[in-house]
Amino acid sequence: MKVLVIGLGGVTNGGKTTLAEKLKNMLPNCDIISQDDFFKPESEVETDERGFKLYDVLDALYMDEMVTSIRNWIKSRASSGVVTEEPQNTCDNVKNVYILIVEGFLLYNYEPLNELWNRRYFLTLPYEECKRRRSTRVYQPADTPGYFDGHVWPMYLKYKNELEENASMQVDYLDGTKSQEELLSYVYSDIIQELNKLRE
Repeated sequence: MKVLVIGLGGVTNGGKTTLAEKLKNMLPNCDIISQDDFFKPESEVETDERGFKLYDVLDALYMDEMVTSIRNWIKSRASSGVVTEEPQNTCDNVKNVYILIVEGFLLYNYEPLNELWNRRYFLTLPYEECKRRRSTRVYQPADTPGYFDGHVWPMYLKYKNELEENASMQVDYLDGTKSQEELLSYVYSDIIQELNKLRE
């Protein structure tokens, strides 16, 4: 069996999870691994001198465990010959491919993950829109006053700049202000093209 590993990264509240779930419903043999499932417990996350919990850095996550989970998924699918799910509206030619969508805010800045991707997408948002969306969400622990400006946004810019400076990294940047339908349509078509390439 062939596998296709898709990265869906980018800004907080950029629509990654929603897009991943919608793609899963449209693609055959598709699973999702979410980076949010690999956060360390609050007691293990560092606090800076301002009292901010430093969640938006790689050290706040069990990245090795995440890599292991993805590798285990690839191994188990590549060696399996059984396809269970019938595709809903895709052509028959993708039935013999397993697709994994990995979604998270820090996917492409961790070297061991970078050899695993077939496609990388990165959702972006302008500052005002990101801050507005973030303010409507409830987090555990809750964002403290000044947290977005003092930690979340600067870390997003830092990691995004690292990504843009890495010339060897092929990333498809997506405008998170576009409608969900538009984003879904674009990424879905792109993945179908990738699936067709795998079959050639």
